[in-house]
Amino acid sequence: MKLFATVFLLFLSFDLYAGKSDTTQIRSHLITLTKTPGFRNYQDLKTLNEASQYIETTFRKYSERVVVQPYNIGKKTYQNIICSFGPENAPRIIVGAHYDVCDNQQGADDNASGTTGLLELARLLQHENLNVRIDLVAYTLEEPPYFRTQNMGSYVHAKSLAEAKVPVLGMVSLEMIGYFKDEKHTQDYPVGALKLVYGNRGNYITLVRKFGAGKFARQFNRTFHKTDLIRTKSFVGPAALPGIDFSDHLNYWAFGFSALMVTDTAFYRNKNYHQPTDTLKTLDLTRMANVIDSVYETLLKLAKN
Repeated sequence: MKLFATVFLLFLSFDLYAGKSDTTQIRSHLITLTKTPGFRNYQDLKTLNEASQYIETTFRKYSERVVVQPYNIGKKTYQNIICSFGPENAPRIIVGAHYDVCDNQQGADDNASGTTGLLELARLLQHENLNVRIDLVAYTLEEPPYFRTQNMGSYVHAKSLAEAKVPVLGMVSLEMIGYFKDEKHTQDYPVGALKLVYGNRGNYITLVRKFGAGKFARQFNRTFHKTDLIRTKSFVGPAALPGIDFSDHLNYWAFGFSALMVTDTAFYRNKNYHQPTDTLKTLDLTRMANVIDSVYETLLKLAKN
């Protein structure tokens, strides 16, 4: 009887800690987002719009509150897609990822992985009873030639929140969350000496924020670590350090919002960055699912307090 009870408790424990993200769904989203012959860059508006339509359609499966935020650059119209959960007028947490790519490449890690994270979070959040509002935002035009310009989708979104004086608790940028390596010497850093602190294996997810990034960024960082679902390391440094602001969170910093980035460290690890070799077959979907689950569990703890 004692042996049976022990086995049952072990089984129950395994079940309780089983992942919530679905790797089959993750793979399906990635296949759709990275399909060719087109490429979802600023010049290929047809393929970019097909991606945004897929994101919108998927969001609408899980929420009745989906909004398209269009804006024009010359004669072309680009759009962010926003999916909301929780009380309409409550303070907001923004979770964002860009769905465009740089040049003619599939961009599986950069950033179909982050976009897929949003789609899975929408599925997971659909039945949650939240005390704050969570907006999942798929951005366009994060990549060159619009990076660091006011034409970035995240700049348009952050500016709209600031101008409307929307109460924002903080923002999380999902920027490349699917590439992991356990071998030695698979992780680089902007400063070589950081290998002594963080190691030389690319087998972890990183939470990146600048000094003075704000209360929410600190809370998210601390809570994410406590989920203990994926090997995690935190990096905090000056905003001028190369790589620390290389995604959509920089635009929320510009408007005074607390923000941080969840990343596999991009080109400091993934040498397929901005290359045709950034394909689905290079990604670790199990660990990517663990990252998504960690974000989900962290959001629940912050949104239900």
